[in-house]
Amino acid sequence: MALESKGSYKPFDLTDYWSSPNLHPFFIKKEDELIGFALVESATEIEPNAILEFFIVRKYAGKGYGKMAAYEIFTLFPGKWFVTQIEKNYPAQAFWRSTISKFTGGMFSERYDENRKSIQEFDTNLLV
Repeated sequence: MALESKGSYKPFDLTDYWSSPNLHPFFIKKEDELIGFALVESATEIEPNAILEFFIVRKYAGKGYGKMAAYEIFTLFPGKWFVTQIEKNYPAQAFWRSTISKFTGGMFSERYDENRKSIQEFDTNLLV
């Protein structure tokens, strides 16, 4: 997700989300209020499930709504998962590390790629 010069978020091209069976947009709501969104790519024969974008508005950040939404998404798409965060987004890294650790009972791996992205990987099929 990129910010534009005036501080607003650059719009996403969601066209493929309405036609591809592997792309899934989700709104995250608290009662009737929209508090975030998630863009997910479900697994194919060669690629694992992936969180492509995930956002909770600041007012609700740190209150557990993101964690609950992530748990629901992980449950909706069983199997292997791949979650990445950019190098300097330390709050996102901490959120995903904690959320995935609690969801998997610590059964995940973490590494950095050549671009210094933090990557967590796990398989819901291996969880008891």
